[in-house]
Amino acid sequence: MARLDGRVIIVTGGAQGIGKVYCQGLAREGAKVVVADIDGSLAERTAEELGAAEALPVTTDVSQLEGTERMVKATLDQFGRIDGLVNNAAVFQRPSVKRGPFEEISVEEWDRVMAVNVRGTFLCCRAVLPQMKQQRYGKIVNISSGTVLSGTPRFAHYVTSKAAVIGLTRCIAREVGDFNICINAVAPGLTLSLDNVDEAGMEGYKQRAQTGCIKRVETPQDLVGTIVFLSSAESDFITGQTIAVNGGTAMI
Repeated sequence: MARLDGRVIIVTGGAQGIGKVYCQGLAREGAKVVVADIDGSLAERTAEELGAAEALPVTTDVSQLEGTERMVKATLDQFGRIDGLVNNAAVFQRPSVKRGPFEEISVEEWDRVMAVNVRGTFLCCRAVLPQMKQQRYGKIVNISSGTVLSGTPRFAHYVTSKAAVIGLTRCIAREVGDFNICINAVAPGLTLSLDNVDEAGMEGYKQRAQTGCIKRVETPQDLVGTIVFLSSAESDFITGQTIAVNGGTAMI
């Protein structure tokens, strides 16, 4: 039996990049995957590519209350339950974050990052928890970032948003433990998630990898095992934690 047989798991930002790899990994372990993404046509394509796995594409803007509520309704209409949520949607590379000195970050850019990375995570958790409480079981995995551990410069809005995800994770864990709901955060290192990286960009990835214990570039596949584990029954006594998956570039 696969580790996630019969479980219904929503992945936000699931149509491309790391999110798509999460969907593939969860489906391989038997999960019914909801591919939630702001790009509806791409979500449909990703759901089709999952092949024999049961998959549902849903067009979702996680920064909007109505969008997250529709996502949950569509999931329940199709599958009748929600066992897991992977809060992966974020402003980072798709769409990209504008980097710069702290005092030069515009209010508009700050708000754009917070709307998706923080409010989006909050709204998605808020949307699925009533069903999980009714079931008296559920798994939520919030994607934070290794930048929180290092305080990456010229990136204050993004780093702050991902630190907020860890704080939110801990608070919700305290509130929902009595319902057998586990909520944890994953902090990836610098991950090769874009399809096309130029030579200069790849050199940056390689240089970063040399600061770790495992000196190779991190790929989305390096994260899948942790996502599956935290979505499975194997992690039923783990909650409120942050797991750094970064080859040892930073340690918690």
